[in-house]
Amino acid sequence: MSTDAITPVFVRLKLSLLRNGLRQSGGRKAAYITSAVFALLFAALQLIGLIALRGHAHAESVVVLAVAVLGLGWAVMPLFFPSGDETLDPTRLVMLPLRPRPLVRALLTASLVGIGPLFTLCLLVGSVIAVARGGAAFVVGVVAVVLALLVCVALARAVAAANVRLLTSRKGRDLAVLSGLVIAVGAQIVNFGAQRIGASGLGELDPAAGVLQWVPPASAIGAVHAVSEGSYGLAAAQLALSAGALVGLLALWSRHLTRLMTSPDGSTLPGAESAAGERSSTGLGRLLPTGRTGTVMERSLRYVWRDPKTKAAWVTSLAIGLIVPVFNAWQGTGSVYFACFAAGMLGIQMYNQFGQDTSAFWMVAMTISSTRDAYVELCARAYALLLITLPYATLVTVLTTAMLGDWRRLPEALGLSFALLGAMLATGAWTSARFPYSIPQEGYKNVAPGQTGLAWISIFGGMMAAALLCAPVIALTIWLNVSADGEDWTWLLLPVGTAYGAGLAAAGLKLAAPRTARRLPEILAAVSKG
Repeated sequence: MSTDAITPVFVRLKLSLLRNGLRQSGGRKAAYITSAVFALLFAALQLIGLIALRGHAHAESVVVLAVAVLGLGWAVMPLFFPSGDETLDPTRLVMLPLRPRPLVRALLTASLVGIGPLFTLCLLVGSVIAVARGGAAFVVGVVAVVLALLVCVALARAVAAANVRLLTSRKGRDLAVLSGLVIAVGAQIVNFGAQRIGASGLGELDPAAGVLQWVPPASAIGAVHAVSEGSYGLAAAQLALSAGALVGLLALWSRHLTRLMTSPDGSTLPGAESAAGERSSTGLGRLLPTGRTGTVMERSLRYVWRDPKTKAAWVTSLAIGLIVPVFNAWQGTGSVYFACFAAGMLGIQMYNQFGQDTSAFWMVAMTISSTRDAYVELCARAYALLLITLPYATLVTVLTTAMLGDWRRLPEALGLSFALLGAMLATGAWTSARFPYSIPQEGYKNVAPGQTGLAWISIFGGMMAAALLCAPVIALTIWLNVSADGEDWTWLLLPVGTAYGAGLAAAGLKLAAPRTARRLPEILAAVSKG
């Protein structure tokens, strides 16, 4: 086969991978179709919105920033979602007699197949229409769209090739844990930026756009605006910058492909050598209680640190629990009660306790022979969660109160947080025994196929039950704040909320223990699925 013939082969391979992936299960097909429909709908609305910007004084700033953010998304996508596209891993092609240049050309063409490139194309076309004025600008716009699209795809491929050894290793896949933090932080930054723009207008974007118009792929869109303004020399420089970036990225990608296909994979050797020299114990066990309680607590804390799925859930919860109250307090629109997000987000980690163990739960099940064993197991898991959650919730509440300067409400906010945490420990322990489900170890799904309903009932049903259980403390808080002399007694909400939460947690663990002991076979079957 000639080198020119491999491009259509790779395009057909990409289409076959997509088609065969959808054939694996009806749930996967439904999820893909649903995500594709929503992505294309959003792309269409975005296209209409960009076209509506045509003629606006600050349209260039909006589209330049949008394309710059789009390019950033393409750059980080392989790091956070390395298994999202099987063709991102070029090590699968090392046994084929292919040269780097034809392979780069074929992979680049195949990369243009998918929802992501189509979404990018819609945004780029809308950006060109928003800023182009005159026939020359639209002609340059066609070139700019092609250049920007190829820069985005080549950037993603070069990043993936440069980090493929890391991303396909066990510890390297932990990098995806940061995706939850990035999404949480990014959402709040976008929210804060949108509020600033709403208050001050789109002119706030001009300084940033003035810098980013020289950064590919945004520079290609900047060239279209420059032609519309009659600055042909400026447009030529910006197009040349985008073209140079594309050539550089393709050369970098080709170099990494050559190295991957000709050098051995020794990425795990240093890790193995260092692992051999590690101590078998970190000393954590010496700080925990003795017996089964300490053993279970240490195991749970090690899951938080070492298991990618558990770590991802904790990082996301920690980030959102801090960001929501702090960002709102920073903007002056928050309330001290927003600090309850910290306890609520971390309380979710009590749900599906046995599913977090996956198929390894059979070793835990072998040690549970009575209700007493189940009770100690559940209590130890709750203690491990409290070891992190109690100081964290307290810290977030104090920080939020300090930013708002509303120290009078600190006791009631802490009381509400502790009551909510106790309620979530109670309902989490019960739903863990009643509605367990499996968490797949591979990929980014958090629920095994066919168990989505169980997950919804467990998490959202448990959260609603926790909210209802907290109703007495919430009612007491409202009553003390609206009554004439009640504000003098709001400090009582701290001990009342703490005692109430502790009582709820103890009762929930007591109720969940016998159910856990009776349903061990069913729990083991549920968490081992998939």
